[in-house]
Amino acid sequence: MSTTETPPSMGWKWDNSYSTLPHTLFSPVLPTPVAQPQLVAFNQPLAHALGLHAEAPEAEWAAILAGNTVPPGANPIAQAYAGHQFGHFTMLGDGRAILLGEHLTPQGERFDIQLKGPGQTPYSRRGDGRATLYAMLREYLISEAMHHLGIPTTRSLAVVTTGLPVYREQAFMGAVLTRIAASHIRVGTFEYMRHFMPENEWTPFVQYVIQRHYPDVLETEQPVEAFIQRVMLRQIDLIVNWMRVGFVHGVMNTDNMSIAGESIDYGPCAFINQYDPKMVFSSIDTQGRYAFGRQAAIAQWNLAILAGSLLPLLDPDHDKAVEKAKEIVNSYADIYHAKWHTMMRAKLGLRQPHADDSALIRGLLQWMERFGADYTNTFLFLGGDTTLNDGLYNNAEFTEWHQQWEQRVAAEPGGLDAAREMMQQTNPAYIPRNHQVENALEAASENGEFSPLNTLLNVLSAPYKVRPEYRSYQSPPDDGGVGYRTFCGT
Repeated sequence: MSTTETPPSMGWKWDNSYSTLPHTLFSPVLPTPVAQPQLVAFNQPLAHALGLHAEAPEAEWAAILAGNTVPPGANPIAQAYAGHQFGHFTMLGDGRAILLGEHLTPQGERFDIQLKGPGQTPYSRRGDGRATLYAMLREYLISEAMHHLGIPTTRSLAVVTTGLPVYREQAFMGAVLTRIAASHIRVGTFEYMRHFMPENEWTPFVQYVIQRHYPDVLETEQPVEAFIQRVMLRQIDLIVNWMRVGFVHGVMNTDNMSIAGESIDYGPCAFINQYDPKMVFSSIDTQGRYAFGRQAAIAQWNLAILAGSLLPLLDPDHDKAVEKAKEIVNSYADIYHAKWHTMMRAKLGLRQPHADDSALIRGLLQWMERFGADYTNTFLFLGGDTTLNDGLYNNAEFTEWHQQWEQRVAAEPGGLDAAREMMQQTNPAYIPRNHQVENALEAASENGEFSPLNTLLNVLSAPYKVRPEYRSYQSPPDDGGVGYRTFCGT
């Protein structure tokens, strides 16, 4: 497989391995050129990390990242996949995304370079293949926030406006986002393999995915079984991180579950203010399937779909394959709960497990839910930020719980000081508060005023460091965000 380098002005180094796979997995397609591409957001630190030359002329970047120019060595394709959306299986694919190709960094890391909103593909399903500026800026903002929170995520290199309107319930400004990912292979890709690809193509595809993301499992006796286990562990770590910061993905369909263990797709996502495990923000999740407190269970359900798609490769004996799959999926709950408890102890500054920890954690969460306490700020208050005391923490029940917690912390090596040092590394001072996100996006997309967005990006670039000048970004909305809804952007 040959690698092509573009002229040094840009720094691209393409090595498009996915397009060497069976053509049932993708369709070659070119982006549809736009009228007036203009770069409105560009992630210079990410560009430098990728080995790209951020100082290249802005017009060059805009032309490539809008899809008007395909750089030499890129090989644009739309990927095919299926998926369970709200529990119902359907054929999908990149309906408004085109993979330009895979870029190799100077360190030899491989990343997908994908355009979101560059026009129709064979999988557009009567859609226009376009995206709104509002939705693409949202993904840019949230994905960068997740990265700085220390959570595995796809990232955003740039947003380019197209000069063309996008019609939803009304006309909006169109835009294209450049998304960077370890890959865009999903659980839904394996569902597509099982349902729509000939059997002789299954093993080469699975071996490719394992080689790309988990190459060490190829040395095991049962590489497919080990692969499912590794995906499970990545997903558990990801969901535990979501729960740590109060993140609600909003649309955990199997086509949005990355095999690489990255958070992907930031349409209906949001962050909780008041603690409530039943919290749902997505306008289309009317049954609460993807509520905050159900995310771990849904990830296990999605893992079962992955294992089911791989049954013929787990073991030639169907019954044995089913037993192997069950054993993996059934191990999920104990592993998740152990990791979740470790995370929650860290949020409380506790390094050493204790028999009473579950009751201590449960007591705090129940109090927070009953009194509508802010999830982020409660842990900051415990960590020593007394400026956040709004009177709620003088509540008698909380005072009683707080005394129990202080006694527990006192028994730890280093006492309260060591506990708070740990808490300040675990509990963010700043999250993308939903009302602040909306204000910044509306200013940028409706009025062309990008300063609120840039300020918010700056705040979220150092989420664990309290900066007095940004105190207002720690405040939830006056009504607690009751009734806030998000939309998928399509």
